[in-house]
Amino acid sequence: MTYFLNLRSHAVGGWLDSAAIPKIQLDPLATVEGFTQNLATLPQFKTDMRGQHVLIGTHGFNVDYVNGAGQLSYWGSLLQLPPGSAFVGLLWPGDSVWAHGLDYPEEPKVADETGEKLGPLLDDWLADAASVSFVSHSLGARVVLQTANQMKLQPARMMLMAGAIDDDCLNKEFKTAAGGVGAISVLASKKDAVLGLAFPLGNLVAGIIDQGHPWWRGALGRSGPSKPRPANFRAPFEIPNNWEYGHQHYLQDDPKAGGQIAIPADVPKNGSPKPLLDADGDPVPGWQEAFSAAFVSTRIR
Repeated sequence: MTYFLNLRSHAVGGWLDSAAIPKIQLDPLATVEGFTQNLATLPQFKTDMRGQHVLIGTHGFNVDYVNGAGQLSYWGSLLQLPPGSAFVGLLWPGDSVWAHGLDYPEEPKVADETGEKLGPLLDDWLADAASVSFVSHSLGARVVLQTANQMKLQPARMMLMAGAIDDDCLNKEFKTAAGGVGAISVLASKKDAVLGLAFPLGNLVAGIIDQGHPWWRGALGRSGPSKPRPANFRAPFEIPNNWEYGHQHYLQDDPKAGGQIAIPADVPKNGSPKPLLDADGDPVPGWQEAFSAAFVSTRIR
């Protein structure tokens, strides 16, 4: 049974729900119109989270309700969490503002506001949990970092996949939040064309601002965390270039037939073969999200 915390006001677009508490849902894709259906109660949620190692996972930008629920539902089924663990999906209005780039300020603002609202609630809702950890995709990195920034509880683990956030976020903007986490992991890919085009922020003329320029800022999910890296950061983080691992590969809402990758599974050296090959040596469908799930299942320990 997977719970979902739904902070959306609408299934497509819209802003944060103005309700005092987020919608708590079970099976969010039960019906096409299921945006406000299959609601659970807060006492039920608290009871089921008591004593559990809770992993909260969220999606990125340009993701509506159905896609977000689909991505997290399928990806969550690939996780191999330790006994006594619970996966909780987090749905936020990542499609409120989308202009095919991250140099527009409104969407990161929505991500921040999501974390600001959720953090204090989790202190209460998960007070009896054994531990709380986070995993995110894309701009969801800002959501979970801001959530942790607002919490008194200290997260045990944080895994940031394809982070659409500045590469210095762990030692500047969110230094305090990052420092309170037991261990932080990152998955990044130089083949992430989305982050390559969107960063550095405000660079409207390609080639004017480049690495080494004082205004340059790369994306966490493409270049990894800038130095100095926090003491609680766990390497390695860079997915092999020959895997051609793109921004959309970490989470997909179209279930594939690839299956799971046995754990422990960590980031291999550049040039390593792709996992989950068929008899002909070709990658099987769905190997990318199987890898990201196996990586997180390994680093959560």
